[in-house]
Amino acid sequence: MKKIQGAMTAIVTPMLDGKVDEQGLTDLINFQIDGGIHGLVPCGTTGESATLSFSEHKRVIEMTVEIVDGRVPVIAGTGANNTLEAIELTESAKESGVDAVLSVVPYYNKPSQEGLYQHFKAILDAVDIPMVLYNVPGRTVTNMLPATVARLAKLENVVAIKEASGSLNQISEVIRLCPDDFIVLSGDDFTCMPTVLVGGKGVISVTSNIKPRAMADMMEAALAGDLTRANQIHYELFGLMGTMFCYPSPAPAKKALQLMGIISSAEVRLPMTEMDDASMDKLSAEMKTVGLM
Repeated sequence: MKKIQGAMTAIVTPMLDGKVDEQGLTDLINFQIDGGIHGLVPCGTTGESATLSFSEHKRVIEMTVEIVDGRVPVIAGTGANNTLEAIELTESAKESGVDAVLSVVPYYNKPSQEGLYQHFKAILDAVDIPMVLYNVPGRTVTNMLPATVARLAKLENVVAIKEASGSLNQISEVIRLCPDDFIVLSGDDFTCMPTVLVGGKGVISVTSNIKPRAMADMMEAALAGDLTRANQIHYELFGLMGTMFCYPSPAPAKKALQLMGIISSAEVRLPMTEMDDASMDKLSAEMKTVGLM
């Protein structure tokens, strides 16, 4: 397994006329790698996985592996709130050659902590592949507790967690309870620098869609113990991190990428919609602040 560390981008899925824009995806992936990103995560929340068809989902992952061509790790989003569907997506991602999968806490169902354990265990019993757990209670409702994470971390292929609770207390508890070689990644840009300082290893980021170099530099500085440099970049990007969520994500990231000329369209798929004028004003102002416009 390639090293999972640093800044990894939860890449958007470019769309054009209702379909996945394969040229846009190619250009975005190369922009990321040229920008020094440490890994790519297709078909996560930011990739609009919830509204991709199974065939689109599998194609985006397949394309990402082909375009990356081994240059950085690819961690494919394959989670679902139906365990059998999650197994199918995970099997397909393995066949495509991903380095690991990202599997989200089942949403809507509101399973117990035992249900969470059995869900992830069933996926790993069916597919032999490294798994990054994904805890994002703001979207799934259910919060996977640190004790459950520690229990799952004992399974051979559970190698990491993307922790997006936004709580440094919970992040610290996960790190305290899990084995030393278990990788904890921030799932929120605003906690990524402090997460590394309490023992985490990086971030799966939205902001790095448009600022891959800066996010990579921040994580490298934090991991090297250069607090002054990491802190400086954190505050340089802090306003942009918030702006990525000034309208339901991933609309701001897609619009920013379009304005930068990386992708040709900011199109999102219903029930997501493109940005309104007030949010667009916020995005434009912040892009100017960080030198992107």
